[in-house]
Amino acid sequence: MTAQTIISLILIGVFAGIMSGFVGIGGGVVMVPALVYIMGLSQHTAQGTSLILMLPPIGILAVMNYYKAGSVNIPYGIIIAIAFVIGGYFGSKLALKLPASTVKLVFGVLMLYLAVKMIYSGLKKTTPDEKGNHTEAIE
Repeated sequence: MTAQTIISLILIGVFAGIMSGFVGIGGGVVMVPALVYIMGLSQHTAQGTSLILMLPPIGILAVMNYYKAGSVNIPYGIIIAIAFVIGGYFGSKLALKLPASTVKLVFGVLMLYLAVKMIYSGLKKTTPDEKGNHTEAIE
C-alpha cells in the first residue's frame, strides 16, 4: 500500500467522520461513493469495506458475507475507521456551533450531490475487472 493510498484513505475516513458528526449520517453514505470514485473499488467491495467500521455494533454478519465473497479490503477499512473516529469528533464540534438550518442545508446538498452521482454512475456502462466487479475510479 502506497503512502498516497494511505493518505487518501485517511482523508476519506476523516471526511466521513466529520459528515457523520456534523449531520448525523452513517459513514457509508460518504465512504461508499468515495471508495468507488476515489479509490477505484467496486460497489460491492466499497460496501463491504465501509462496514468494517460498523463491525462491533451491527455489521459483523454482513462483513462475514462480504468477506466470504472476497469483497472486503481489510487494511482500507481499518485505516478509514481510525480516521472516521477523529473526523466524527471534529464534525460534531462544528455542527454544534452552527445553526440547525445551516446543518440541514449541508446535509441536503450532500445527499443531492451523492444521489445524482450514484444515479448517473448507474446509467453508465462499465467494464468488469478480473473478478467480474465493475469499478469507476475517477481518472
